[in-house]
Amino acid sequence: MNYRDHIIRDPGICGGQPVFKGTRVLLRTVLASLAHGDSFETLLSAFPTLTEEHLRAAVAYAAAVASEDLPPPNPVPFFDANQAR
Repeated sequence: MNYRDHIIRDPGICGGQPVFKGTRVLLRTVLASLAHGDSFETLLSAFPTLTEEHLRAAVAYAAAVASEDLPPPNPVPFFDANQAR
């Protein structure tokens, strides 16, 4: 899934915050609701302009951002035998 097909930023819509295409529903609102434990069904009921595709795009966006923004794991310290003496 390409989340860019479903999530847009437009300075004329919600001040340029990411929203779902064809809606004024903020991406961050949906991600916070999912993190809180709300189901797709609950969100689709609460936001009738959203589709399941929108919600899947939110999850894909979060996965993509997490892989880009998380720092790499700490490298294994280099053991220098000369310094150990």
